[in-house]
Amino acid sequence: MPFAYYARLSARAQAIYRQSDRVTEVSLPRPEVLRPLVEVLKLALVREDRPAVQVVAHDLARGLAEMLRVPPPIVQVLAVRPTSSWGELHGLYTTDRRRTPRIQLWMRTARHRRVVAFRTFLRTLLHEVGHHLDYEYLGLADSFHTEGFFRRESSLFNQLVTAEDTRSSRTRTEVGR
Repeated sequence: MPFAYYARLSARAQAIYRQSDRVTEVSLPRPEVLRPLVEVLKLALVREDRPAVQVVAHDLARGLAEMLRVPPPIVQVLAVRPTSSWGELHGLYTTDRRRTPRIQLWMRTARHRRVVAFRTFLRTLLHEVGHHLDYEYLGLADSFHTEGFFRRESSLFNQLVTAEDTRSSRTRTEVGR
């Protein structure tokens, strides 16, 4: 079932939306190759090391792009999330076809300036990579937030984060309380 904004789209945009919605998974040929980067990302966030987070987030996005045989985006990790009356911006994907696409992520919350939780940060990175894959991997003319889009994002997350990673992360969090 399309999201509410679907009715406001042009006929061309609705066709792109439906095309996006039909694709519910991005299958990585060898996700285990990228899992060590996920662990390094987790550690860099715990250390609150923004330069290290940027390097590993860029490496992970590049690894995903190479694995799927598409050009990689540039990843930039900034400090505190921008905020406005609509809320906080977690990530931003920009492309104009003249420059290398860019993913911007923020690693600290706007209100308390705390480092974003690992799972939230990783999901935000994968969300923005998802927009990149819509253009480069699926060849869509636009990238809409469809149910299929969110399922593709989850499929990437589930391939990169094993059940064991999730359990060990919860255990560390519970012990730290």
